[in-house]
Amino acid sequence: MDPKSYDTVTEAMADLKKQGYTIDFSILTEKECLICHLTSTVLSPDDFEIDSFYRFEGDSDPGDQMIVYAISSKDNNLKGIVVNAYGIYADNSTSKIIKKLDTHPNQ
Repeated sequence: MDPKSYDTVTEAMADLKKQGYTIDFSILTEKECLICHLTSTVLSPDDFEIDSFYRFEGDSDPGDQMIVYAISSKDNNLKGIVVNAYGIYADNSTSKIIKKLDTHPNQ
């Protein structure tokens, strides 16, 4: 399957939700995990796989550089989305969760 191309972060997230990636995760670097604040679901770096990712360049503002990750956890039977900045606003911490996201497979 060819990777899709999206014009905006919002468009990517809307299409991923249609594909079943319905849980919105945030990165919790201090606890080295992903968390869904709505459901209190917590995933450590070993609890999920990155199914695909989409990089967005900020045409006019370097602060708009974002990556949208489609992740899944077979053990927890869930699929979700993680959005993270990169470039000058990226979290350059040595957190295991950031390292896991940074080692996503090339597409």
